[in-house]
Amino acid sequence: MSSDLPFLFAFSVTLLGIIFFAWGGKVRAQNSDDFSLGGRKAGSWNVSGAITGTLVGGASTIGTVQLAFLYGLSAWWFTLGAGIACLFLGLFLAVPLRQSNVETIPQFISHYYGERARVAASLFTAVGMFIQIIAQLLACGAILAVLFDLPLLWSALISTLLVIMFTLGGGMKSAGLTGLLKMTLIYLTMLSSGWLALQQAGGWQELRENFDTFPWFSLFGYGVKEGVSDLLSMLVGVISTQTYLQAIFSASSENNARRGAFYCAILIPPLGLLGVLVGLYMRQTFPGLDSALALPTFISLKFSTVFSGIAFAALLIAAVGTASGLALGVATTLKVDILKSCFPEDMKRLLYFRGLTALVVLLAFSLLLFNLGSAIMDWSFLSMGLRGSTICFPLLFTVFFPRFNLRKSGALAIIVAPICVIGAGITSFDLLSPLYLGLGCSLALLLAGVLARIKAFN
Repeated sequence: MSSDLPFLFAFSVTLLGIIFFAWGGKVRAQNSDDFSLGGRKAGSWNVSGAITGTLVGGASTIGTVQLAFLYGLSAWWFTLGAGIACLFLGLFLAVPLRQSNVETIPQFISHYYGERARVAASLFTAVGMFIQIIAQLLACGAILAVLFDLPLLWSALISTLLVIMFTLGGGMKSAGLTGLLKMTLIYLTMLSSGWLALQQAGGWQELRENFDTFPWFSLFGYGVKEGVSDLLSMLVGVISTQTYLQAIFSASSENNARRGAFYCAILIPPLGLLGVLVGLYMRQTFPGLDSALALPTFISLKFSTVFSGIAFAALLIAAVGTASGLALGVATTLKVDILKSCFPEDMKRLLYFRGLTALVVLLAFSLLLFNLGSAIMDWSFLSMGLRGSTICFPLLFTVFFPRFNLRKSGALAIIVAPICVIGAGITSFDLLSPLYLGLGCSLALLLAGVLARIKAFN
């Protein structure tokens, strides 16, 4: 199919169209504030588009269908957890974060824990996001390799160029619009796929007759511990990642920040249910299929040639958009918290910022060139551990317990917790996951600080 002219035309037009919107004149960044925060003029839908543009990637589509093929309804945890995390963000964090008028999470928490904590938080979270960029480049490369029978090196190079083009257009100023466009295409793809899968399977009743209630229709089909862990990981991931909270910082008002998060909470979970329908149908029809190919195979078999081209372009852009958002998050963190003195205060500032963002993506690609991709992917579990242990509890304590002066214990938690995560990875410590170990260490240090303050008051 990838050699059919109608497929290639639809695929190329869709891909180029989204890149055009990313570089469109009306949303083009004029300065570094536009590039990183869109001039703080984003409405609620733009905030939602910026969040979903990064949060809804390959894991929400291809990954969810793959897990549903293997375990059934348990595959819903990723998008369900993302929706709950966005609801939490809107209810509790959006307003205080937007009111702070900062650009980065480390910048926000430095008001409570000091500059030393800010630098440490910036370094650890930037490394965590960087690891995920490499993972997304590999995901993009895999899609292109399958579609066009390309060597992984060439497909990864093309993916890198796409990510750079997608990122450097309007930055955060165009992220909302392109995110909404991407979500529209993803919804079109997944709604069509879910509806077709349900019809082809013979309806809901037929699916229920072909699959046992447990594990196929249970959220805990692959284990209660695993389900709770996935939910916790999503909650921690969303509130600990610069990329998602940068959309909140870009909102024109506190109300738009909240509403944008609420729209995400409504829009994201249904995608997972649609993916579950496709996964179950493919399990019922092609039980011997490689699970990773469940969604691509379904689209190839069930969609028209033109619609297949649009759908595959949407899936590729989903992964590209995630890598792009992460690259922008890393560059913003480095610019604001680490390299601020290196940036000029004139019009060249935007040029420097774009250059730094491109450098982040190229550095990720260079690691793939040196055959480090597989080793880094083996360590990719450290990404969530680094981000979560560094940011999660220190951020929550600043929002919910601002009256406590936790400057020392907070700074210690921000430095020590991620070091514990790295140590666990190096020593292959497996009694606890790196995320749990880092979160436990962070919480213990912060609670010790609270108890010390209470004792001092008494």
